[in-house]
Amino acid sequence: MTDIVASPGGRKKPYFKKLFKDILRDRWLYLLMIPGIAYFILFRYAPMYGLRIAFQDYNPFNPKASPWVGLDQFNKLFLTFSFPLVLRNTLTISISKLVVGFPIPIILALLINEFRSVTYKRVVQTVLYLPHFISWVIMAGVIMSFLNPSTGFINEIIALFGGTKIDFLTSRKLFVPTLVVSDIYKSMGWGTIIYFASISAVDEEQYEAAIIDGANRFKQVIYITLPAIRPTIVVVFILNLGNILNAGFDQVFMLYNPLVYEVGDIIDTFVYRKGIVETNYSFSAAAGMFKSLVALILIAGSNTLVKALGERGIW
Repeated sequence: MTDIVASPGGRKKPYFKKLFKDILRDRWLYLLMIPGIAYFILFRYAPMYGLRIAFQDYNPFNPKASPWVGLDQFNKLFLTFSFPLVLRNTLTISISKLVVGFPIPIILALLINEFRSVTYKRVVQTVLYLPHFISWVIMAGVIMSFLNPSTGFINEIIALFGGTKIDFLTSRKLFVPTLVVSDIYKSMGWGTIIYFASISAVDEEQYEAAIIDGANRFKQVIYITLPAIRPTIVVVFILNLGNILNAGFDQVFMLYNPLVYEVGDIIDTFVYRKGIVETNYSFSAAAGMFKSLVALILIAGSNTLVKALGERGIW
């Protein structure tokens, strides 16, 4: 990059002088960026220094004396008897959430956008947003109460129609569907926000022209709204694909139990037991780095594929 730029009058002035003027002009916008930048520096980039312990036999009592062991921790991770099981469970839960849950915020946003009453629309949006702000600690208690095999609301309905009461949280067949449904309930409303923003940017003249051409509301959604928000859908999908190994530690940790370890134990809970409970920090750091590398590969690969197909990617 050159250190000079051409001015409208043909004269050249220093690049950094122009940059300073731009920052000064938009100082309030840059000021709004400071909390976000600080967040990523403190909680995303600074902790990366600690990843070095994945290549050490880390001793928390004398960190400087921790010997370097290269890739031994990764070898232990991949050769651990339970690692294939937790990897399979993580992929099963994450892919299920992605396949079932990804389209729902899009559908909800399209449906709510069709409401004619602004007041009713805002009430529905508020009700749908609320579960997002409830922690998984509280949400897990609600779910356990609803699914209680003796007095739970869901089982009472099942019994009312002559069915047999089910213990959802100890059933290996039903535990993963329970995770998927509860995760969708908690996140679907919040996920509509970005799609509402995209829909609001669609030019109203397109809808007016479609009405003149005789297009009904369904055709307007198919041929105007969906194509308009398609870039947003692609970007959100790429980001979600990068989180394919994040099956939701908070949710699983609060709801699972030894009876469903075979289907519910994921990488995050596995790392928790190894790193926190058993104080094997190097081993858990290697597992965390493995997750990050997979996420990086998936995001870069999917972004490249999307751009090759003619869509706009993240970068």
